[in-house]
Amino acid sequence: MVAGHLQEKKGFYYIVLCYRYKGKTQKKWISTGLRTKGNKRVAENMLAEARRTFVTPDDKEELKKSADMLFTDYMKLWLSIAKSTIKPTTYSSYEAITNKIIIPYFMDYNLSLKEVEPYHIQGFYLKQLERVCANSVIHYHGVIHRAFKYAVKTRLISSNPVDLVDRPKKDIFRGSFYSEEEIRELFEAVKGTKLELPVILASFYGLRRSEIVGLKWDAFDFVENTITIKHTLTSCMVDGKKQLIAADTTKTKSSMRTLPLVPQFKDLLLQRMEEQKEWQRVCGNCYNKEYKDYVCVDEMGNLLEPGYITSNFSKLLAKNELRHIRFHDLRHTCASTLLKNGVPMKQIQEWLGHSDFSTTANIYAHLDYAAKLNSAQAMLGGMGDALKVIQ
Repeated sequence: MVAGHLQEKKGFYYIVLCYRYKGKTQKKWISTGLRTKGNKRVAENMLAEARRTFVTPDDKEELKKSADMLFTDYMKLWLSIAKSTIKPTTYSSYEAITNKIIIPYFMDYNLSLKEVEPYHIQGFYLKQLERVCANSVIHYHGVIHRAFKYAVKTRLISSNPVDLVDRPKKDIFRGSFYSEEEIRELFEAVKGTKLELPVILASFYGLRRSEIVGLKWDAFDFVENTITIKHTLTSCMVDGKKQLIAADTTKTKSSMRTLPLVPQFKDLLLQRMEEQKEWQRVCGNCYNKEYKDYVCVDEMGNLLEPGYITSNFSKLLAKNELRHIRFHDLRHTCASTLLKNGVPMKQIQEWLGHSDFSTTANIYAHLDYAAKLNSAQAMLGGMGDALKVIQ
């Protein structure tokens, strides 16, 4: 992504983009047409979009060569250009889908970029649906569509063939969840293990894996008894190397939330805090101080990474002969427990940190049996006399 800033000139905002070409710094001025008074936020959004989509002369030179290149080679080129415009985690997903799924499939067809037709792409979708669910193919669709959209924007092709392809219908997702007895058995199994804190945080507070791994001690207020979800840590593969991405932002604005710290969990946390101090004292210089502010670390101060939690959770379930569920299903267990105990859907949305009510309703409406009972009682009240006829 090129550098850029807003410049005021004669009462109007201008976008100034800065980039390197032939060893020299170049500037491109773009008029926004916006007066400076009252339009700063709109102008900033225009600046961000201009920085994201600007094609440098060097990029254009590369793209000139790509009109007749193989579609698979174009995908590699597009991926390298897109890398600077998206988050590392998004790039990691794009890279995996491109290199492991899209390129291997189209390699045998030997098609140039301009030769790819809608029926080629539709055939790709149908083939993938034989091995993965529709939601996965929708992700592949997103990557291919974005790659062709860039080819249209840079005038390599006149239209986007993906626009003429029918995308698979999204699967209705229904997560698994544990009963109260199963949760009790799970808590007994994880007691005293490295997974104890992650499992309880996911089950009771419904935290995402990235939120659990990203928890720092400053998230807890032991006086006001609150826990604030404000920092995340994710793991992804970029160019074949694993990267840990720490961010003082959550998945969405609503994901940043403050929840009550219950006494049982407060005691467990204070105990863990003292244990970490003792681990650091005993290990001395061998202790990893890079993650000393984080809650979920081992005896040597090493972070419990997302992949460790996922893989070892499955092993723990198998070892203790517990029904297999995904670690993320503990979040669904939290939601189902709240619903079962009469908590309104709106409050569950706020507890889980969903961006909007519809997200919560779409995922958990099938579990809201209490609401259906209330509806049945309302119908009985409204049709009570009429129903006597059928008795």
